[in-house]
Amino acid sequence: MIVPMKILEENLNKKVSLLLKDNRTLEGVLTGYDEYMNMVMGSVEETGEELNRKLGTVIIRGSNVVRIVPI
Repeated sequence: MIVPMKILEENLNKKVSLLLKDNRTLEGVLTGYDEYMNMVMGSVEETGEELNRKLGTVIIRGSNVVRIVPI
């Protein structure tokens, strides 16, 4: 089993894709995180069912993340 904190540590300053609880996907560079898995990402692009937009830098609450995938 892969520990989520280990994935965050290994992919710091690398591009990752996050699946959120509301089925949106965020892709960007993981620039920071804390012990609650809250994340700071830069150069973020959001994709949804009918939506594609650039967000820039965002802070994501860890409890909203379903899946973390290194790109």
